[in-house]
Amino acid sequence: MFAPLLLALSLAVSATSTVARRVSAPPSRTESAAPLFVGPVDQTKPASKSAAKATARKQATARKQATSKAPPRKKATTSPRRTTKKSRPGTKSAAGSAARKPSVPRLAPGWPVKGPEPLPGSILPGKRIVAYYGNPLSRRMGVLGEYDADDMLRRLDREVKEWSRTDTLTPVVPALHLIATVAQGSAGKDGKWRTRMSDSLVERVYDWARRRRGILFLDVQVAKSTLQAELPPLEKYLSRPDVHLGIDPEFSMKRGDNPGKRIGTYDARDVNWAIDYLADIVDKYKLPPKVLVVHRFTRPMLTNAKQIRLDPRVQVVIHMDGWGSPSLKKASYDQYVASEPVQFTGFKIFYHNDVRKAGWRLMRPADVLALYPKPLYIQYQ
Repeated sequence: MFAPLLLALSLAVSATSTVARRVSAPPSRTESAAPLFVGPVDQTKPASKSAAKATARKQATARKQATSKAPPRKKATTSPRRTTKKSRPGTKSAAGSAARKPSVPRLAPGWPVKGPEPLPGSILPGKRIVAYYGNPLSRRMGVLGEYDADDMLRRLDREVKEWSRTDTLTPVVPALHLIATVAQGSAGKDGKWRTRMSDSLVERVYDWARRRRGILFLDVQVAKSTLQAELPPLEKYLSRPDVHLGIDPEFSMKRGDNPGKRIGTYDARDVNWAIDYLADIVDKYKLPPKVLVVHRFTRPMLTNAKQIRLDPRVQVVIHMDGWGSPSLKKASYDQYVASEPVQFTGFKIFYHNDVRKAGWRLMRPADVLALYPKPLYIQYQ
């Protein structure tokens, strides 16, 4: 069914700009050129260098101000205890040097968000979600489809255990995050530039999640369609207590561009519509609260974030999914997620793209937990 799309979409992706979108120049790894979808191939443009530079400038200014106001130091009569402060996320850390320099505490204003009290059955903030992302129809879309089901689930088990060991106070909920409505490289019969996955595929991934007593996320890339058109067909799944939703602004092509040509956008009005839709489902089927994940790796991807209306029936996660070095990823998290508090936050790890250049490394749970606020939704691709 999908075979005729494979080559055409792979060529469409490889021809796109390395700067304009998440589908950047493909490395010779499994997250590269998409065999099926325009959507999450490298599934995120590199974390912004401009964000890292902006964070560094703010730190430098704050340090100068702090130094100019600091009182004279008293001569120590005994050997003082040396303390080492962690470097602020978003700054480059030379081995053994920058980490020892005093840093200004990074406490983004507005956190924790004063939102509605969690209803019974809420996952957040009492638990952390650790999810594997992708689509089984492609080994190049992400870890969910890169390996056969048993191997993939064993790998997820290992990540869940590591997170549980690193943060013993926060129970971990395993999850699979399936791209269920996917932006395409051609218009299709209805001209919407998206394809909906079959019921059998969704049920297959849902069964995998249940094998781990986990939850399932259905991710939607509307392309030239709308949330109003794409969410109702998913109601039969969202009516289940263990199925949740993700929406990807990158592939919301409101300006008329084709998917992959430029980064799309959602406004707070779109997010509010999704919240209201999920809240109605919670009431209709008498369900525990839903989790809504909103992707973000640039500021224009989500406009008027302050106008997002919180509802106790829907828990909103703004999810930073840029790839790159730890310093770039941290800076993007600061600039695009922490700087505009909504409710909860997410963070993405790329098994391949995060190590595509010399000197880059995968961030471990301890690295991610050093962010402020601490992400409660962790996604691996």
